[in-house]
Amino acid sequence: MALPAVVRGAEAGGDRPDIVVIVADDMGYSDIGCYGGEIPTPNIDSIAARGMRFTQYHSENMCAPTRASLLTGLYHIRGFGKNTVAVAEVLGNAGYNTCMSGKWHVSGGGNQTPPKRGFKRFFGTLRGCGSFFAPKFLNRDGKNAEGEWKRKDFYYTDAISDNAARYIEETPKGAPLFLHVAYTAAHWPLHACSEDIARYKGKYSMGWDKLRDQRLARMKKLGVVPPDVKLSPRNSRVPAWTDEKNKAWQERRMEVYAAQIESMDSGIGRIVKALKSAGRLDNTVLMFTVDNGGCHVEFAPKRTGDWLNKTTRDGKPLKVGNLPEVMPGPEDTWQSYGYGWANASNTPFRMFKQFDHEGGILLPMIVQWPRVIKTGGVLSDQVCHVIDIMPTALDLAGCEYPKAFNGAEIFPVDGKSMAPIFHGKQRKGHDVLYWRYARGRAVRRGKWKLVAQDRRPWELYDMQVDPVEMNDLASDKPELVKELSDLWQAWSGLKRGGKKSRRKRADKK
Repeated sequence: MALPAVVRGAEAGGDRPDIVVIVADDMGYSDIGCYGGEIPTPNIDSIAARGMRFTQYHSENMCAPTRASLLTGLYHIRGFGKNTVAVAEVLGNAGYNTCMSGKWHVSGGGNQTPPKRGFKRFFGTLRGCGSFFAPKFLNRDGKNAEGEWKRKDFYYTDAISDNAARYIEETPKGAPLFLHVAYTAAHWPLHACSEDIARYKGKYSMGWDKLRDQRLARMKKLGVVPPDVKLSPRNSRVPAWTDEKNKAWQERRMEVYAAQIESMDSGIGRIVKALKSAGRLDNTVLMFTVDNGGCHVEFAPKRTGDWLNKTTRDGKPLKVGNLPEVMPGPEDTWQSYGYGWANASNTPFRMFKQFDHEGGILLPMIVQWPRVIKTGGVLSDQVCHVIDIMPTALDLAGCEYPKAFNGAEIFPVDGKSMAPIFHGKQRKGHDVLYWRYARGRAVRRGKWKLVAQDRRPWELYDMQVDPVEMNDLASDKPELVKELSDLWQAWSGLKRGGKKSRRKRADKK
């Protein structure tokens, strides 16, 4: 069954905009410059200066569920099968040139790959992570492309950026473009080019405690957190910096992490330049966000996975694991940046990726649309969720969300368009939002958020006065806890493709 073409006038006076959605991987709320970070991100910051930043945008707490929700406009518990329709399928049938560059991580293959779900062009990896110098399962338009990383100058972040820019250049004039750019930066492993790492030598000698203080001060000045917000206590797994025994190694971990982000920012600059050169920038809705908060995982030396290379490109063995005697960065290392720096990335919030406290799910969302957003640097505190991206794209393109596709009934969309916010309006937001994945579960209604870690008891927070989730009110308001818990239980039982939805365990990525 064919999807409907454009059925009503698109935004911006009937001229369908190009839509570019850029997603970074495993980064905290405070990492980029325009949200308080010290890492140089001039290109992302320029997008914010010309557009708007959201201070209440939420993702899922891990990579795969966020990507499924982004593509379908549904909560991830609905799955990614025949009862869902991907944004590229709808826009492609409406005349858009649909292209993707980067990380898929929604399914391993079969009929659920990008070329099978509406993307006319695809370059990237299907798995959730991999080497930045020699990513396994690299794919181009449905075919193995691992041969492309055999050249010495290959770096995956650059390849993602360059292919995205090429897709812009190759899109015919007059044809609208939907481009999804999904970076693996700054997901582990800590891999970066030596010249990029060198620029950060000594920059993190102050340690994570002072870094958190410095970031929070800048965040308040920028207005991305309330002026009276307090810093959450250092995570219990993180020692005071003065007590850290391996300072040189710890500094190097953050140096490489920052270099990964700077490389991504440079690539985003090339993408923006390509849009401008093609005469598309003025009517391009460009969104930048992240899939989940900073990742605390300490990579174990004995950990394995199908994404882990056996050797480097020139046959050297890998040094796997967070070993203080091994400095991360080169191709023959495989490490993560761990609890201390992830705690700093998620300033001022608690917890990390895999959890549904704000440290795991509150992320930057930046939107630029020169034709419509005339006043740059605007902040919006309207509450949004990754399920809103797909219906936003359809709204901008003038497309209806379909009720059926390929002979199958499609689940009703869960997300709501953010387009009214781009026009400076107050949209009718979600009555209730839900989360359930890995080590977290949560429900939010208005200012009240009910959240729990693993199988621990529910915690209740007033997000208007306690955005850092420090004052648990569950014992004071048992009736509200039960009311919100009942809502979550009913939602959690939603069926997925005819089967009872099951709680998913963390994939440890």
